Amino acid sequence: MEHKSSMANGGKPIRCRAAVCQKAGEALVMEEILVAPPMAYEVRIRIICTSLCHTDVKYWKMKDPPGIVPRILGHEAVGEVESVGDQVSEVKQGDIVIPTFLAECGECRDCTSNKSNICSEHPYKLSQGMPRCGTSRFTDLSGEVLHHFMFVSSFSEYTVVDVTHLIKLDPILISPDKACLLGCGVSTGVGAAWRTANLEKGSTVAIFGLGTVGLAVAQGARICGAERIIGIDINPDKLTMAKKCGVTEFVNSRSIGDKSVSQVIIEMTDGGADYCFECVGLSSLIKEAFACCRKGRGKTILFGVEDSVSVLGLKSIDVISQGKTVIGCIYGGLKPKSDIPTLIQWYLDKKLQLDLFISHEVGFEEINKAFNLLSEGQCLRCVIWMTK
Repeated sequence: MEHKSSMANGGKPIRCRAAVCQKAGEALVMEEILVAPPMAYEVRIRIICTSLCHTDVKYWKMKDPPGIVPRILGHEAVGEVESVGDQVSEVKQGDIVIPTFLAECGECRDCTSNKSNICSEHPYKLSQGMPRCGTSRFTDLSGEVLHHFMFVSSFSEYTVVDVTHLIKLDPILISPDKACLLGCGVSTGVGAAWRTANLEKGSTVAIFGLGTVGLAVAQGARICGAERIIGIDINPDKLTMAKKCGVTEFVNSRSIGDKSVSQVIIEMTDGGADYCFECVGLSSLIKEAFACCRKGRGKTILFGVEDSVSVLGLKSIDVISQGKTVIGCIYGGLKPKSDIPTLIQWYLDKKLQLDLFISHEVGFEEINKAFNLLSEGQCLRCVIWMTK
């Protein structure tokens, strides 16, 4: 399909293709849609490539709120600025950008603090529209509203993103397929070790779950100088990749007999790991991660739970009497605009190996293949190219 430039468009809607979630858990439908021009503080971008995250799959399957249809999913991407709205000076037409689900205004109390990465002016929420007004920039050709996802909605050839959610990128330094991974999963894992845990050199780390986030935690822990990085998973086939990412020891949780994982880790570490990362989102594993966290100083970092009503199931007396810390982690504690350039520099310095995470690549028309691969556990990240 031919796409007009922003100058030719003159602030008009763009007609393009999008992979729309029409029914929960069913194959995305390739449709022609209209993408409205950007309003004040907004930027319309042409998606170059996007990757699929487990969060996309989670909300694709969700039948009840905050799941909603019709919706355009996707939140790990790289794009080119097509046009900008009023009050936008940070980027211009032609710039290459990474959109992120987390904002950084750079001016509020939290953005100017080193203690938080959640912008108080534009806090993260499961919105169905744009962050400032809640309205959508997507409609189908019949005029029906298509809902946004995580302020990005990258499963469309064009999307509209608030400027506080955009990071300008030098395309000479890093290719789009590597850069798009920094929109969520890899940044979350690396940042969790670096920013959230703030782990120090010589630390002992236990990582529950060696998917993309867990492997990224391992890379972050290695970069920060951890001495022992113990990976826990049910799949021994992940060992080779885990070692490439920095894992020094591997525990197959299905091959430990009558012992619990926490017992094994406590024995291996003579009392528990300094930092435990639960990367699966299961309350049962949260208990195990907390149990094998070292008494008196250990930190357990959590990335998610099964659903919005799940409880942690930790006894308050254990949390208090054992002197442990439980920390929730969103986007790895990273401030997107401030910290992503550091991750890119680590990539350039060959400290952070982004290429290890790309296991598959498909064209936009094959996006449902990417969903199948990730749902069946056959890939880490599948990069989806819009024009390949």
